[in-house]
Amino acid sequence: MVVDEKYVDGLRDLEGFSHVYLLYSFHETTRVELLTAPFMDEQKRGVFATRSPLRPNHIGISIVKLKRVEGNKVFVEGVDILDGTPLLDIKPYVEKFDAVEESISGWLEASTEDVTKKRSDDRFE
Repeated sequence: MVVDEKYVDGLRDLEGFSHVYLLYSFHETTRVELLTAPFMDEQKRGVFATRSPLRPNHIGISIVKLKRVEGNKVFVEGVDILDGTPLLDIKPYVEKFDAVEESISGWLEASTEDVTKKRSDDRFE
């Protein structure tokens, strides 16, 4: 990712973190669906109970592995967004604040293997 030069000072000290949150705009998405069949499911769900890009605000979030920072370039691994997606913000992942030990994933009952093998389809285009 290339960050605008005017924000380069804001990248200072980021390299000390293993992961970061990326907040971005689903810039290619034009539809809004309050009920949508999400990734990993066929049943329609309320959009706020999904990670669908078909949201009213078209804002997405991902946690990615931070590899390194060089000037205004941020190198990450595990990005699941389109090339050219407008980045809104970068925030550090802080395990002591962000990890939730006793969490429940609602309707999503997929195994870790199912999640890692599943690939996107065309339902969000």
